[in-house]
Parts: sequence; C-alpha cells; structure tokens
Amino acid sequence: SPWRFEDGAMADDSRQRFLNSLLKRFDTLRGGDRLPETSAAWQAQRTELRSLLINSLGGMPSAKCDLEPKVLGTLNRDGYRIERVVFQTLPGTLMTANAYVPAGEGKRPAVLCVHGHWKGAKQDPVPQARCIGLAKLGFFVLAVDAFGAGERGIGKALGEYHGEMTAATLLPIGLPLPGLQVYENMRAVDYLQTRPEVDGTKIGITGASGGGNQTMYAGALDERFGCVVPTCSVGTYRAYLGAACCVCELVPDAMTYTEEWAILALVAPRALLVQNATRDAFQFSVGEAQKSIARAQHVYRLLEQPGKIAHSIFESGHDYNRPMREAMYGWMTLHLKGEGQGNPIPEPPLQTEEPETLRCFPGDSRPEDFMTIPRFAAREADRQITDHRAAWPNHLEMWKTHTLQTRQILRGGVLGGGELGGREVTLLEESTAEGRTLLRYQSEPGLEVTLTGQPGAGNRGTYLVLDLAGSEHARAQSLIQELEQQGAAVWCADLRATGRHAIAGDTIGKAPDHNSAEWSIWTGRPLLGQWIADAAIACEAVHARRTKTTPSLTVIGLGAAGMIALGVGIYDSRVDRVVNVEGLASFRTETPYTGQWMGLFAPGILRDAGDIPQLAALLAPRKLVIAGGVRGDGSPLAPEALADAWKDTRSIYRLFGVEGHLAMVNETPGPELARRLQAGE
Repeated sequence: SPWRFEDGAMADDSRQRFLNSLLKRFDTLRGGDRLPETSAAWQAQRTELRSLLINSLGGMPSAKCDLEPKVLGTLNRDGYRIERVVFQTLPGTLMTANAYVPAGEGKRPAVLCVHGHWKGAKQDPVPQARCIGLAKLGFFVLAVDAFGAGERGIGKALGEYHGEMTAATLLPIGLPLPGLQVYENMRAVDYLQTRPEVDGTKIGITGASGGGNQTMYAGALDERFGCVVPTCSVGTYRAYLGAACCVCELVPDAMTYTEEWAILALVAPRALLVQNATRDAFQFSVGEAQKSIARAQHVYRLLEQPGKIAHSIFESGHDYNRPMREAMYGWMTLHLKGEGQGNPIPEPPLQTEEPETLRCFPGDSRPEDFMTIPRFAAREADRQITDHRAAWPNHLEMWKTHTLQTRQILRGGVLGGGELGGREVTLLEESTAEGRTLLRYQSEPGLEVTLTGQPGAGNRGTYLVLDLAGSEHARAQSLIQELEQQGAAVWCADLRATGRHAIAGDTIGKAPDHNSAEWSIWTGRPLLGQWIADAAIACEAVHARRTKTTPSLTVIGLGAAGMIALGVGIYDSRVDRVVNVEGLASFRTETPYTGQWMGLFAPGILRDAGDIPQLAALLAPRKLVIAGGVRGDGSPLAPEALADAWKDTRSIYRLFGVEGHLAMVNETPGPELARRLQAGE
C-alpha cells in the first residue's frame, strides 16, 4: 500500500488514541462525583448503586432452585477432614467444591474461599493453603470452582481458562460471568447455612486476583458475609482502562455510574480488609487501591465504624502468600470469632494435597452432560430466541411498531447511545497514489475512519466494504477485486481499533480485540456501537461522493463485519442493499466463539433486541444478500441450515411482499458473486 505505516509504531499510536478517548469519556462521567456528606445521603446512594450494579451483572433469578447437595467422598486429615461436594446453583448447573471441616463439636464460623486464575482452581496449592490454614484455626471452609474453571471447564482436565471467547458467549444473553459468579457464591452461602457445623450468622469470604474480585462483589451484595478480604485485586476502575484483564472481572457499564471505592463501601459497616502487593499490576497497585480505600473509609466514618476497614500492604508480587494469609487469619478471627485484635496469626504447619485427590470427578468421570459456560449460554439463548419468536410480528402494523421499538432499544441501550447515521463528517485528509484515493475522516476527537478505494466510472454502482481485518485484507479478496475490475466505485473502510488503526497488544487467545472490547464495555459503549457509528461516517462520506450516474449504494460486510454492515443499513435508509458475506448467523453457540471479534457481542443484545436474523429483518423491504454464513465455532452452514437460520428474516420480507429482495447465495464469494451483485440480483 502507498500509505503503509510501520505496523508497531502505528499500533502503539492507535492504542493511545483509542485509550485517550475512553479515558476522556470516563473523566467526563466520573469527574463530578462527590462523597456523601451524611449517612442518610450514603444510604440513598447505596440503594441506587446496588440496583445499578445488580442490573449490570445481569440481575438475579426470581426463584432459587433446590441445592440438591451431595458428598462424593471424604479425606480424613489431622484435625480436619476434606469432603468432595457438589450442589446445584442454577437448574442443571453443578458447582464443584471442597468442604474443610474442623474436628470437634459445635457450630463454627465459616469462610468461603474463591480462587483466582491459578490453573488448578480450588485444587491448586495456593488456594488449598489458606483453606487448610483456616480449618486448622477452627473455621469451616468451603472452596469452590468458579464457572468455567477447575472441574467446570469445557473439557474434563484441570487448567482451562474461562475468559475471552468462552466467557464472551454469555455477553449477548445479558448474563456476564462476574454476575453468575456472584450469584453462585450466594448459593454457596445458602449451602453453608444448611450445614449443621456452621454458624450461619458468621460467614466470611476471601480470594485473590479474580477471586479477589469475586470477594469484593459478593461481599458488596450479600450482607450475610460479615467479613470480606479481597487480595491482590483492588485498585480503581479507571486503572482498568489500558489493562488486560479477564472477562470474569468485566462489569458492563459500571464506569457510567460508579468508581471502585463505592463498591468497597457497599460492604460497610461490615468488616473489610483489603490486601495489596507492591509489585502487582497497575490496576491492582498500592497507589490505586489507596485512592479507593480512602473514599471507602469516609463511608465507614459516616457509619461510625472506622475500625471495620483496613488496608494491608506486602512486599510481593501478585499472590496469596503466607504473610497475606496470616493477616487474613487475624482479621477473620477478630470479626467472625470476636477474638484477638485483628493482628496476623501465625499459620499452623500444613501439607497441601495432590490436586487429583480433591476432585469431585477425578480423571474422566465427570458426566458427559455436565453444564459448561457455552452450554449454559446456548440454553439461555434458546429460551430468549423462543421468547422473541413468540412475539414476532405477523402483520405490517405490528412490524412497524416493532421496528421503532427495536431501533430505540439498540441505539439507546444495547449499543450505548450516540449517532448511528446521518452525521456531518469532517474530512481530515485526501490524497491519491497509484490510482487509489485515501480519505481520512474524524469520527470523534482523536479518532478517525479511513477510506481507501477508487472512484469507479459510469453507472456501475458504489460499494462500501467493511472488514475488521482491515482495508488491505478486504482489497485482497477476489469478490472486491472483481467489483473494481468491473468499474464499480469501491471504498474499503478501516474502523477504530481495526486494520490500519489496530491496537497494539489487543489480542488475547481467540479474541483479536479482547482489550479494546472490554474497555468499551466498561464505559458503556460496546465496540459494536462504536463500529456502526464509524461505518455510518464512512457511509456519509461515500454518499457525498455519489453522483447521478452512480445512484446505488451497497454495503458489504466481510466475515465478522457482516453484523456491522447490517447495523449501518438499519440506521441509514439511503443504503440500497446490504451484503453479509460469511457472517455469523446466530449469537447462539454451544462452543466458544471462533473466528469472531469480541466487540460484536454487546451485552444483552440477544436478550433485549433479538438474534442476528431478527435484527437483519429491520432492513426490510430493502435488498439483503446473505452470502453464506457460519456458526459460533466458525464452521460453515450448509444451504439448508443457512435457510433455516434466516427464516425469521424471510418471514418479514414476505410480509412486505418482496421476498425476492432477500437472496441466499451459497457459492464461495468471489467473481461470480460480484457479477451477480453488478447484475442487481
């Protein structure tokens, strides 16, 4: 390309520009925050905050299923025993756990131990150590595997990571992983309160890293936790912008209404000990934690409980080491037993177990139908799709009302607001080299949309091509090359955080846009909404260059960008035709997403607005071409399966009497598809 930049330098610059736009948004949202001046003011703020937080986490089930607990085996040890336990948290969903039961009679305080991103989960020696230490000090301990981790992965072996495109399957259904973790930890408390050995009024929770996040949110929302000890996890929300974190730490929209200090303050007036390490990542650093703790301390003072919050700092990296455990033992002993001054208690001698001996389902013995994250997401997606179909319009007046409502839900809720069409555009640069034109437009301060292409000649149509892999990748496709050879005006766009604007270090696992997608969701502007807004600017720029001899405008979405092309068409009626080339056919998947971009999965889009074919119907009666399609795992759909996937879309085109405006194309997209598009098919 005549406009090629050094990839590394450009990616670093794009990262900073994108990050600056989010930081500016955060500072605008939170810059006016003030601390409550009275306890009454805090109580009012607390009520609103709890409601907003629960909504961000996906809400809570209206009714609890039976726990149906089972003890699958016992290990007898000196001074305690370990039980291998399972119980049901949600219908058909088992939580695997280990109960560490001290020897002796009578009821005891209990501690829920939630692991972080240690590969062995509850079986790992690091989480084991605090469980054994607490049990030897007389606490009943329940160690649980988080959804998707430990024994609850997709496969049966330990060591799976439950983030990126596994946890992303939960986003469209509006049940993000941290919300499910909070609810499951509440069910773990329900289980603890059934145990005859436990004093159900004296329960604590602790964990490190991702387990520290679980500790903070569960402690904030479940008042049965009398003592809360998050470790190596507390900082500020603002510090998450620029960091790479697990989806299990991602609370959609949280930055639109709060900072992390207020989540900590929700624990008040109950006991809270925050532990940080001097050599931890910035988002969990001592300095960032101190900012949040200082504000949370203000609330504790308002409630006349200044001694119930403390901050311990350790010369350490990211860990839950012995000094941290000993500080936690002292805090739990003071606030759950009423003994001591809260000072560290020396750890008793302990010996951790071989991980396999702690498994509820050792080896390959786990049931084949065990509920995993993608299976759970697919089950909920099935229910939501069924609900949408039950209310699916069957005459045009109903459809018109549905269209207005769905567009409003998408724009104002799911996609984060903002202009999605009909905007004025600001041209930053126009240049020509090697027969191609480069156009740079401002999308918002500091960010831009870039178009490259050739104007075309005669009445050969105008095409806007969207490809999240970038404009150069798009121009290398035989479909696009054939359109150019036939004299069409073809413009290929680079949207924010993609192509020539790709962000350095953005890829995690199967998610090429992992970090930028997470940062955007935190700030209430999912990338899908930002991409549609950028594509709308590109559309506006192309509209301005159309002439009477090139009247038609077709928007082509290649692969994952098919959903963005649909979004542009939904909000810009001047788009004559949308072509979705090998795009995702449904948000529903029973396996982690493959070959997709995480930014497409705006939280709650399936729950609140509909599945992809149902959203595509909003284009009717304009022309829509479905050129192949893929499942969530990236596998292509056979012609019959493709037709079935898009039957809801076809039903609306049939209502309009223009069923022929919806074309299903099954051949490989290339020159033949280009010729058909040029022929108006």
